[in-house]
Amino acid sequence: MSKSILIVDDEPDIIKLISDILSELSFNIIKASTVKEALNCIENRSFDIALLDVSLDETKRDGVFLLKTIKEKLPETQVIMMSGHANIQIAVDAMKLGAFEFIEKPFSEQRLVNFIKRASEILDLKSQNKELKENYFKSYEFIGNSPSIKKIKNSIDKIALTDSRALIIGPSGSGKELLARKIHLNSKRKDNPFIVLNAATINPLNYEIELFGQVKDNLDIFGLLDKANKGTLLIDNVLDLPLEIQGRILRVFTDQKFKRVNGTKIINVDTRLICTSSIDLYDEIQKGNFREDLFHRINVFNFELPPLKRRLSDINLLSDYFIKEYSVNLGKKFNIKLDKIYELFYQYEWPGNVRELRNIIERILILGENDNKKILNIVKESFGNLNVNKSQGAMDFNLPLKKAREQWEKVYLSQQLKINDGNISKTSKAVGMERSALHRKLSSLGIKI
Repeated sequence: MSKSILIVDDEPDIIKLISDILSELSFNIIKASTVKEALNCIENRSFDIALLDVSLDETKRDGVFLLKTIKEKLPETQVIMMSGHANIQIAVDAMKLGAFEFIEKPFSEQRLVNFIKRASEILDLKSQNKELKENYFKSYEFIGNSPSIKKIKNSIDKIALTDSRALIIGPSGSGKELLARKIHLNSKRKDNPFIVLNAATINPLNYEIELFGQVKDNLDIFGLLDKANKGTLLIDNVLDLPLEIQGRILRVFTDQKFKRVNGTKIINVDTRLICTSSIDLYDEIQKGNFREDLFHRINVFNFELPPLKRRLSDINLLSDYFIKEYSVNLGKKFNIKLDKIYELFYQYEWPGNVRELRNIIERILILGENDNKKILNIVKESFGNLNVNKSQGAMDFNLPLKKAREQWEKVYLSQQLKINDGNISKTSKAVGMERSALHRKLSSLGIKI
């Protein structure tokens, strides 16, 4: 697909000269000879590269003003500044504001073409990098056969068919954003944007501008609600939104419209809202940290992602999946056995949840060199003996044989229950006992199911 270039110059001969040069390179040309025409193009047209003359028909609004406007509204656009009487300071200032290059008039045809080709190559690289990142993230499946994950997977298709809002609760690293993306990708909005607002990382002074955009110098600058139109907006860590912003979001998704900061025009919005939190919002409502009316607005569908330590039966599936994914991404085949590693995995508390497991698998594949001893050392170093399940502590050798056996059986059966998500049938099969016998043994050991 050919790229589009906006040429802004108040000299018709210059515009014609540049247009003739670039049209031979199969670029689509957009022309503007005044600041007003250029602003209209920025507002209503799409282009990849802009060639801006510094001196234009207005004294207060020149090419540098247009550069600022483009970078605010279309940050990915590559801008090349032109001038016949510029000084070094103007060039330096333009580069600081985000200009890709600065070219002095008169310029040679080859010099101009080289700049344009380089700008085009940069755009291609950025596009490829963005696509790789998106595909890399989208490639992750929602893996798991534990009861809690099965329940969630069965609900994804049902909720995806609606436009209902959803609230996803779960600890950090449990896969909340992945679940939100799966809902989006299974919905009728899948071909439209999926926009993420991480409420925990935005400067509190910029919340309104980030969400609603703003009107600046008579220009509309889009916010996340504009960008998410027809698609899905994910508010990650929704509890971190200030109460005032919570109120504005409530009004937006009640009325389906909003105004930009400093604006008077009403903007209609058609966006699906998904929110996540790692903290129970019920408690925060009681503390006055979260609006109850917003909670009821976003909590149409509720998903609770368990920590990894409560779905240990998924560890094998997740590990195998990550190994296959990294094998493809790294272009290398891995022949490793994780039997002994799994014993450590089942004892670990996984404070970082699935994200931590994924990182450890990546570390094993890159540094382990298919050497089981090295792999075992990598895992032990990663865990650091800091978060191993306390029930796996050393045996008390001062106990009589009968008591020591009971202690070991209690530890063993408790761990087997955890690995099998508390499922008696799976646990009895894993330990080689009849269900009724296992029930009696658990009762005698005081293990509650």
